[in-house]
Amino acid sequence: MRKATSLLLLPAALSTTAPLAAQSDETLPSAFDAGWNGEDVCERLFENAEMRVARCTFPSGIGHERHYHRPHWGYILQGGTMRITDADGTEDVTTESGGNWWSDGVEWHEAVNVGSETSVYLIVEPKGE
Repeated sequence: MRKATSLLLLPAALSTTAPLAAQSDETLPSAFDAGWNGEDVCERLFENAEMRVARCTFPSGIGHERHYHRPHWGYILQGGTMRITDADGTEDVTTESGGNWWSDGVEWHEAVNVGSETSVYLIVEPKGE
């Protein structure tokens, strides 16, 4: 069963506190490179040698194909309801604007916005190693 990191933060279904077991299956794109039906969903806002930042936008019915995450911090600009699928199964997760989370990495997951509102997140990923 998944645990929320905090009642005010993003539910654990979109995040994890478990270390990223392997960098990723090399066939999977990173969250910054994954899209939906051939279209980009994340816009890179900033990148330098130390970090990168993207804004990911998911209108109703739009998702994020299977991808992995390096360790990252996220901020919810506009909440909504996402259907998240990972190795533990599928769960509908409702997020609230202003929530945030830290993740030590995600081996893989995929998501689709099953709500009626557009969901928007900022992802801040430190570079390293």
